[in-house]
Amino acid sequence: MVILGITGGIGSGKSYISSLLREKMDVPVYDCDAEAKRLICEDEGIVQKLTDLVGTHVYKEGKLQKSMLAEYLFADKNHAQKVNAIVHPTVRKDFRKWVEQQQVEVAAIESAILYESGFNAIVDKVIFVNAPLELRIQRAMKRDGSSRQQVEERISMQHTEEQQKKADYVIENDDAESVALQEALQRILIEITAKQTERQEV
Repeated sequence: MVILGITGGIGSGKSYISSLLREKMDVPVYDCDAEAKRLICEDEGIVQKLTDLVGTHVYKEGKLQKSMLAEYLFADKNHAQKVNAIVHPTVRKDFRKWVEQQQVEVAAIESAILYESGFNAIVDKVIFVNAPLELRIQRAMKRDGSSRQQVEERISMQHTEEQQKKADYVIENDDAESVALQEALQRILIEITAKQTERQEV
């Protein structure tokens, strides 16, 4: 099985590319962000460690108090690293378990922080989803209800140029026809599965 990583900056359209893989090409995709949110609420180890780190107020009646966690994260730039050290290992373990259940040639993981989290080390190839800056800003403002300034600040904190250089493939998601994006994805899938076949035959 080939594990494909999907990443990109805010508003690049990673989720849309993931949906095309799922719905049009039968490639299962693990949504890292969604699964992390689930595990933060459900995994007993994470719940205990976050409670110890942030305080008993971070959960109320079994529900994560997002505002409290956000307050902790913004209080110190090093706090995010502490939270990530609790969450990421469990997400990685959950992903590996998920992979074992997939009976396919190609499976994928979507993560906005693929490189920052070290998840790039557990994938075989990386697709970086790109889009023009203004389009990314407009998409993020519409999706999150954020102000332009808030989106621009978030974008400035991402190292998208560096990530793009590290990726194996780059897809331009500039609101082109979905057929064109599907064709681009199909070419990538054909290439990586062909290479996988070659390695198996050697």
